[in-house]
Amino acid sequence: MDRNNIRIKFGKRLKQLRKAANLSQEDFGRKATIHRTYIGSIERGEQNISIDNIAKLAKALKTTPKDLFDF
Repeated sequence: MDRNNIRIKFGKRLKQLRKAANLSQEDFGRKATIHRTYIGSIERGEQNISIDNIAKLAKALKTTPKDLFDF
């Protein structure tokens, strides 16, 4: 799988879960202790994020890192 393609799929999945949780990027960023502009760049597939940040995102969404890759 192409690296850019997986970033885009991950970003779309993250946005889907964030919206399902009724969180703005700003609120989500606050919960995950990640800046809102970085959240936006992840959702657009622009970032190759670390496993540490994936864990923070999953925790903020009350899910597992594995669920973030369910695309």
